[in-house]
Amino acid sequence: MIAEFREFISRGSFIDLAVGFVMGVAITGVVTTLVERLIMPIIGVIFGEPNFDDVGQFACTNGECAGSVGAVITALVNLLLIALALFFIVKAYNKMQRARPDEPEPDADSDDVVLLREILDELRAGNTGTGTTRTGTTGTGTMGTGATPPTA
Repeated sequence: MIAEFREFISRGSFIDLAVGFVMGVAITGVVTTLVERLIMPIIGVIFGEPNFDDVGQFACTNGECAGSVGAVITALVNLLLIALALFFIVKAYNKMQRARPDEPEPDADSDDVVLLREILDELRAGNTGTGTTRTGTTGTGTMGTGATPPTA
């Protein structure tokens, strides 16, 4: 069981997940600060108050209220603003990824691959007659008869 656990932890996907989680926790602080210190004060300037906690209060005794519809509204607004901030962060990240120069195209196929493709094309075409190979030697075209293939 310990060996299975060690294998599970050493997989790349588990490490990627752990790194993603840590980065998510770190970004949470940035996004929360952005919403609480920048966006919500702007909303407060526009609407007169940065949160809606006092809206729809009920079950109030001695100035203390047990419930508030406004607190739910504030939480929903925070959720939407955090989602919007993350959207812009991901959008900027994707734009930076596209701005990278394209990876170079892979090198041309090696001579072995080209030769194998030519052989495959001839086999598909049904060409099994006598012919000349790339090295200039004459062959029968069929290799199943015990003939050795020409060497390059």
